[in-house]
Amino acid sequence: MAKVSFIGLGIMGSGMVANLVKAGHELTVWNRSHSKYSEIEKVGAKTVSDPNQLLPGADFLMYCLADDSAVEAIFLDGPALASKVETGTIVIDLSTIDPETSAAERKVYEDRGISFLDAPVFGTKGEARDGGLWIVIGGPKEVFEKSLPVLEPISETLHYMGEGGNGTKMKLVGNLLVASQIVSIGEALSLAKKAGLNLNSVLEVAAVADFKTPIYAGVGAGVIKGDYEVNFPLKLMLKDARLIQAFANRLDTPASIAITTEELAKAGVDAGMGELNASAIVKVISNRAGVNLSE
Repeated sequence: MAKVSFIGLGIMGSGMVANLVKAGHELTVWNRSHSKYSEIEKVGAKTVSDPNQLLPGADFLMYCLADDSAVEAIFLDGPALASKVETGTIVIDLSTIDPETSAAERKVYEDRGISFLDAPVFGTKGEARDGGLWIVIGGPKEVFEKSLPVLEPISETLHYMGEGGNGTKMKLVGNLLVASQIVSIGEALSLAKKAGLNLNSVLEVAAVADFKTPIYAGVGAGVIKGDYEVNFPLKLMLKDARLIQAFANRLDTPASIAITTEELAKAGVDAGMGELNASAIVKVISNRAGVNLSE
């Protein structure tokens, strides 16, 4: 099995590391905060105090970080790990970031002859824990195929999108679809509540009609219970809405849903909901409508 170095022990990274250990890989991890080290050591991963300690002898260097600034701070600036990775190591970035940031790190790697994949993931805490993520990958096909032993244990499905950068682009396209569904279920449930409809009955229809989606079912059931336990925080939905807009603007393509999502997510973050689940967007909408969806 492979020697895997991993950076990022957030909601997603911790689950990925556990599943890679279960698959028999040798895991060494680093995180900017060491608060989760004891927990991750219990599943069989080794921890280090300096990210440079991850580089010697690694078959794979994988990382899942919160945003562009985190990727830049670790790989392009500061420790500048991208300029130090050993030849022969395959680097896999699982983060959701701007395609331009991904291109910048890819250039550093490729200029040094280092194999690199952009491989952002769809899914939240539960899928990361259960090895059920949906991963979209950009980069050389042969590198993707060599990486299957470390991608398969953390995923339900893998989708090779073609050349480098295409994984990151697909992630933003997919997140636009996610945002549209969270906003629309929020508006629909708020309208239904104000119209006097029983929300459980509304969700029964939404579960079988031709517009059904897992997001409508999951988010809908959660919000009528008043459950906003974090699987994917609202503050990151705000970040993604801004990434989508920047991406669309560069391509001169409308992104009205992303604009709406940003406005709603920012209102939620400003109201102190940033650490709640992204479904807190629904709470912003229902508050504006003057209804309580959990009553």
